[in-house]
Amino acid sequence: MARPLRFRHAPGRWTDGKVRAEVFEPLDANLGATSSRPWFKPPEGYDARRFDVDNGDTALFCWSDDDGYWLGNTETPRPLWRTDKYGFHEVPESVSDWAERELRAELFEQSPWLAEYPHLSWFFLPVFLSKDGRWTTRDFFADHEAGFPDADRDDVLAFYESFLTEGVLDDDRETMASKLGTSERLDLTRMAATMGEFNTAKLLVDAGYDVEPEIEVTTGHSIDFKARSEGGEQPLVEVTRPLPPNRRSAGTPSAAVRDTAKTKTDGQLAAHAGGVVLFVDCSSFPDDDWLAVADERPDVGHRPAVVYRMRPNGRTAGYTKGSVPLDLESVLD
Repeated sequence: MARPLRFRHAPGRWTDGKVRAEVFEPLDANLGATSSRPWFKPPEGYDARRFDVDNGDTALFCWSDDDGYWLGNTETPRPLWRTDKYGFHEVPESVSDWAERELRAELFEQSPWLAEYPHLSWFFLPVFLSKDGRWTTRDFFADHEAGFPDADRDDVLAFYESFLTEGVLDDDRETMASKLGTSERLDLTRMAATMGEFNTAKLLVDAGYDVEPEIEVTTGHSIDFKARSEGGEQPLVEVTRPLPPNRRSAGTPSAAVRDTAKTKTDGQLAAHAGGVVLFVDCSSFPDDDWLAVADERPDVGHRPAVVYRMRPNGRTAGYTKGSVPLDLESVLD
């Protein structure tokens, strides 16, 4: 599986002739490509080329007398193989901004339905234009409503656009976006589980908490979030997302909730030995399945726990088990 888009940094002096000989010609010889001026003005102090590959791939290269930056969802030319990779926030801002303008324009040309959701498009850009996952990740939002059952695509996109525009996850954009994966195979289970983390983050933010993703703990695991409050409390939060009964062997909605939570509690949370709030995101459940869970309120084998279902209209229903060290009364219906 290819990874999300990252820059390759090539130190040293580059010229137009060197770029043609060492970057464009190998790419053209192997796959067939066209070299052209970029669509947008290159960063100050850099020249740039855009490479459109015959198979639909795209690459960008900008260079100066001191270094060059490569970004692409195609094969990397051999002279760049041993170069170091960097995320969008790790390269000069002018280089990152230019590359993102180029890529967003391409994204909106290929998938115009995303143009109305600029922050969501920016946030997931490293996977929306990744080598292997650029179509599956977009399909997940376009045709599978990001895991929400019986929902309108535009309502779902507007829901996540509104949350992401708050900027609370911007600093962790590449970590969070990459969890969607970059596989040519559409893995609805994994992708929906990823959105469970975004749903939980929204729930915590709406309740007044700051969230910090991917907290390393002494067991060698990473816990999904730390929730910080003005009062100084910093409880840890782990998220799991059960499949609805019609997509798993569990016979009832409550069994689906219990079985999924058991996998988490018997493994990661057992190793941590307490101190973590388990959030069970049932947002994949249709109305009838969720009503059965809400009526029965099954235990999930771990306390404290929050079992909830979020809808793209912003309404969240749920219940708690044990003494949850979070004030969620204002956000749980």
